[in-house]
Amino acid sequence: MEEEKVRDFVKKRYGQIAKTGDNFDSSPCCGSCAADAASARAAMGMGYSEEDLREVPVTANMGLGCGNPIALASLKEGEIVLDLGSGGGIDVFLAAKRVGASGKAIGVDMTEEMVQKAKATADKYDYRNVEFRLGEIENLPVEDNSVDVIISNCVINLSTDKQRVFREAYRVLKPGGRIMVSDIVTEEKLPENVRKNLEAWADCIAGALEKQEYIDVIRRAGFEDVKIVSQARYGECCNAKIASANIEARKPN
Repeated sequence: MEEEKVRDFVKKRYGQIAKTGDNFDSSPCCGSCAADAASARAAMGMGYSEEDLREVPVTANMGLGCGNPIALASLKEGEIVLDLGSGGGIDVFLAAKRVGASGKAIGVDMTEEMVQKAKATADKYDYRNVEFRLGEIENLPVEDNSVDVIISNCVINLSTDKQRVFREAYRVLKPGGRIMVSDIVTEEKLPENVRKNLEAWADCIAGALEKQEYIDVIRRAGFEDVKIVSQARYGECCNAKIASANIEARKPN
C-alpha cells in the first residue's frame, strides 16, 4: 500500500477526532477487531490512574493510546521529554508535572488540528514548560542530542517507516538517553487484507509489527538494552493475537 495514501488517511482521521472528540470507528477492519480496539483504547485499563486524570486538563484526554508510558519512564526533575505523536497532549502534560519548572515536555504531532488543540489547552491552563510542534515522527523538528527521554503512546504503529522513526529518536536523544514506548504488537503476522485496509491502519491494527520484529527495528537503530517491560492482551484480529506492550531502550553513552 502506498505510504502517502496511508499517511493522508491517518492524518484525516485524527484531524477529525481532534475536531469532534469521537475516536470510535464503526467500520471494523476484520470482523470486530477494530471495534474491540476502540473499546480498549477508551478503557481506563490502558494504565492511567484516577490521580493521573485529575492532574491534566480534561481536553487533553481523548481516549487515544494503549498504555501509560509516563508511569514507567521514571522521569526526573529537570529532564527534557519528547512525546512522539502527542495528540491532545495528555502525556505531555503529565510529563510536564514530573519534570517540573526546570524541565520541559515537547509534543510532536503531524495533525495540525491536534497541535492546535493541545496548544489551546496549554495556553488556557498556563503551562509554562510545554511546547507542541507540528511535524512527522519520521522527520522530527528537534535538534540532535537535545532530549533526555522519548515517550510515545500507540502512535509508532501508525507509521509506514518505523525504522526511520527510531533512527530519528536515536538522533535527537542525548547520549545515555532512553525511550519508553507503549505500542501495539502482534503474536503472528496479520493477513494481507488487513495490512492493506486503511481503516485498520487508522485503528492502530494494520501497521502493528510482530513483537520480535518491533524489538529488532529498535536495535537496528542503534539502541541498547531493548526489552519489553510489560504487556497485556489488547484484542484479536482475524485470529491474530494483538497485545499492548511497553518497551524500553537506551542510547549508548
